[in-house]
Amino acid sequence: MTPASRLSAFGRYAPDRVVRNAEIEARLGLEEGWIERRTGIRARRHADPSQALSDLAVAAGEDLFAGHDGPRDVGLLLLATSTPDHLLPPSAPLVAHRLGLNGAGAVDLAAACAGFVYALVLADGFVRAQGRPALVIAANLLSRRVDPMDRGSAVLFADAAGAVLLTPTQDPGCGLLGVDLASDGAGYGLVHIEAGGSRRPFVEAQDPRETLMRIADGQALYQQAVTMMSASAKRALDKAGVMAGEITRFAPHQANGRMTAQVARKLGIAPQAVLSSIEHHGNSSAATIPLTLALAHEARPFAAGERLLVTAAGAGLTGGAAVIGF
Repeated sequence: MTPASRLSAFGRYAPDRVVRNAEIEARLGLEEGWIERRTGIRARRHADPSQALSDLAVAAGEDLFAGHDGPRDVGLLLLATSTPDHLLPPSAPLVAHRLGLNGAGAVDLAAACAGFVYALVLADGFVRAQGRPALVIAANLLSRRVDPMDRGSAVLFADAAGAVLLTPTQDPGCGLLGVDLASDGAGYGLVHIEAGGSRRPFVEAQDPRETLMRIADGQALYQQAVTMMSASAKRALDKAGVMAGEITRFAPHQANGRMTAQVARKLGIAPQAVLSSIEHHGNSSAATIPLTLALAHEARPFAAGERLLVTAAGAGLTGGAAVIGF
């Protein structure tokens, strides 16, 4: 078995259309600056009508491979998404085909905002067991899953994709050093899409709004997400034997600017270590962490000896955290 996996390449994609706060504030009758004060978001990206989720995912994968010197010898593609092209079939095989990952396994992973963390853990296990690279892509096209007149969701959600390549390494100090995964089904209904599943299947003359995402209690979701992200991150740090002060970069799920800052304070992580992309990209659920990592790597590549912490929580509730070595 391979001793470890390493994060060896990053990619990202955000659609061209920039939707600034002023557009949403005018539509919802909000005062100027209302969104930024509460969320830290100034703008977000929305996909073109011709684009589907697979288009965003493929673009992030192509960006990754454009900067990767090695071959596309990928054994597994995990696509973390809540907005696949279709309910059936899964989108991952199509993405793998379009990326030229011939013969690779490919599957969708639905874990809401924590999807990237879960996919990262599973990909790491595959690399260690099989000794072959694994590609993780997290992508969401949420602009078509929110009610444009719903203040709780319309101000937050965006479209984007991020990608990370995990490759085998003999260095046990690389890759996932400590992991924690969590769930709390007591918060199952805090974020939901009412219709379309086996509980509420599609029926004739159904109200289209029942197929859109709803946040039942924004304050409760905020508090429970902060608690889950912080607790999971602390457990991951303990398992890795790493102190918070040793974390060189911290990439939490970009749900809300205030949430990011609060989690960092709870963990005792210095503000200068916190990575953020929410100001200009909004909340694209599972895609926020790999998007943030790709942007950070472009600005200043991850170097040997760095310690990265990622943590997320979202609908379900599902959550998790990982300490990653370089």
